[in-house]
Amino acid sequence: MTSALERGRGIVQTLNPRLEQVLAERYDDLVDGFSESLVEWAYGRHYARPGLDLKTRQLCTVAALTALGGQTGPQLKVNIAHTLAAGASRAEIVEAIWQMAVYGGLPAAINGLNAALDVFAELDQSA
Repeated sequence: MTSALERGRGIVQTLNPRLEQVLAERYDDLVDGFSESLVEWAYGRHYARPGLDLKTRQLCTVAALTALGGQTGPQLKVNIAHTLAAGASRAEIVEAIWQMAVYGGLPAAINGLNAALDVFAELDQSA
């Protein structure tokens, strides 16, 4: 049986192979073990659960971050990229964001759409 950390690392490998390293470089000096804890808890214990596929979980994450509003912008951009890596199309991501206009309001949805536009433009420039 694999540990939650191993399961989390497997999911991170699919979404963003450098994520744990980036988190470690940024946060581990402030909070010892931050990167490993996040990978184990968020990805190994939540994203790895049965019942939803990774693409659906990522679309849910994008929707939630959108509905929470502008303060989630950096995490939203990271998760939009992760959602693409999980197999969602740009159109699916845009629809998940736009759906949040009903629940989070138009300002939240507009902020989400702007985040998506930024991520899509970065990807198009690097392609």
